[in-house]
Amino acid sequence: MSAIDFGAFVADLATQSGRAILPFFRAHHAAEDKSQGGAYDPVTEADRAGESVMRHLIKRHFPAHGVLGEEFGNENLDAEYVWVLDPIDGTRAFISGIPVWGTLIGLSRNGVPVYGMMHQPFTGERYSGDGRQARYEGPNGPRTLRTRQTTELAAATLMTTTPAMFSGEQAQRYASVEKAVRLARYGCDCYAYCMLAAGHVDLVIESGLKPYDIVALIPIIEGAGGIVTSWQGGSAAEGGTIVAAGTRALHDAALRLLAG
Repeated sequence: MSAIDFGAFVADLATQSGRAILPFFRAHHAAEDKSQGGAYDPVTEADRAGESVMRHLIKRHFPAHGVLGEEFGNENLDAEYVWVLDPIDGTRAFISGIPVWGTLIGLSRNGVPVYGMMHQPFTGERYSGDGRQARYEGPNGPRTLRTRQTTELAAATLMTTTPAMFSGEQAQRYASVEKAVRLARYGCDCYAYCMLAAGHVDLVIESGLKPYDIVALIPIIEGAGGIVTSWQGGSAAEGGTIVAAGTRALHDAALRLLAG
């Protein structure tokens, strides 16, 4: 990394992308379906505007860095540092006027997530972490994030975007965890992981994720004391099946049901 103030740079990425995105929220703009015949996968001009701003700033300040983005593809992925961007994680919530979407800004070094931020410009909240610590900034003032110390499934609150993301054997395994927990809630995309880091929920279980859906969230969860892996217990950085938990004991308990 160069001598530029890294914290100020990421804050500027969040601020500038938020300015590009917010005019489209709760406005009457059409969403395109990029699914090519599969499940509805909306994209809006807000997604493109937010990512364009971030890519421009990254290229200006860190021209040797790579970029992996949802809307405009990949550049220089062999670089030591690669930015992993999702301008609107939760586009379905965005187009429905529900503020449980966020801009994900992640940075990997040699393939390992080392920094992440989730910015929600409508509510003015920022969740960030570097794997060692995690922070919240927002209307209630800044604070350090720590996960809740729940160790048993029977006492846990579980979140997933929708149970419909699971099918076949995956659906059965997920259902076995949901049956074991105290409470399950749906529909919050990246917000679910931030609520885990903030100590409000205990587990997040998902499937079919892409790197840009999860890379930024890994350093936040780990910095808050949590753990996030694939269902097989390996790295979550490539996406796929994801299980995040506030404690090692709870993660292990969920993994026993998910790994088969």
